[in-house]
Amino acid sequence: MSYLTILLDGLAYGMVLFIISVGLTVTMGLMRVVNLAHGAFAMIGGYAAATLLGAGLPFAAAALGAMLLCAALGAVTERLLYRPLYRKGELPQALLTFGICFVVIASLTTLFGTGLRTLPVPAVLDGLVSIGYRDYPTYRLFLIGAGFATLAGLWFVIDGTPVGARLRAAVDNPRMAQAVGVDVDRLFTLTFAAGCALAGLGAVLGAPMLPLDPYYALRYLVLFLVVVGIGGLGSFKGSFAAAAVLGVVDTACKYLLPGAAAYVLYGLVLLLLLWRPEGLLPARATA
Repeated sequence: MSYLTILLDGLAYGMVLFIISVGLTVTMGLMRVVNLAHGAFAMIGGYAAATLLGAGLPFAAAALGAMLLCAALGAVTERLLYRPLYRKGELPQALLTFGICFVVIASLTTLFGTGLRTLPVPAVLDGLVSIGYRDYPTYRLFLIGAGFATLAGLWFVIDGTPVGARLRAAVDNPRMAQAVGVDVDRLFTLTFAAGCALAGLGAVLGAPMLPLDPYYALRYLVLFLVVVGIGGLGSFKGSFAAAAVLGVVDTACKYLLPGAAAYVLYGLVLLLLLWRPEGLLPARATA
């Protein structure tokens, strides 16, 4: 196993973590909502895509359908459940969202059973491509490209458009934002829906690496929170850096030190938090 292969595998894994976790960065970091149900929205997207693929839809259509479903559920949930708790503090938000996780787990277990579900790789990406010294899975290169494309898209929207400026203003001073004509409630609903849609997309794209099962929402929640915490709350660039580092380190340890992979990964998390408690790229340093 060459080091370049380990690096590519780690980046592909890291990009899956980034695409899923960046939605949590948006809701928890930018909107400051303790959303422990983020993994539940991702899981719903994965199961929705599996159902649509089973009905004969192509992969792209299934992924889009899953994103739209997650966005719609996110918008409804934000208005009905999350919004009344915005000013109640972190504990009520954590309890509510943790409860949502168990409701989703029970619902999907009833509908789909307890077995693992995998999504087939699209035929156009199901193959190998030469990278010079060997052939490498096309789909993993696609995942790396998808991660960079997501980063570029968020960078443009949040840092380079009026929508991003309104969102930052609404988070920093909602009363002033409303005074100058920003519909803060609508903006928060759309932002929350976008974060849920990204979670669903990440679950669909990452199913070959993070298989779907009814406990997906809890099984990988710590990883998603680690990416957000290490990157810096509200910093999508920090989440990208954290996901890439953690993905490469975890993959390298699984190849080279399989018995100690978990210890090394969480030891690294501890060291990074001691070194930079605010995250690798905190939002105030990158805004």
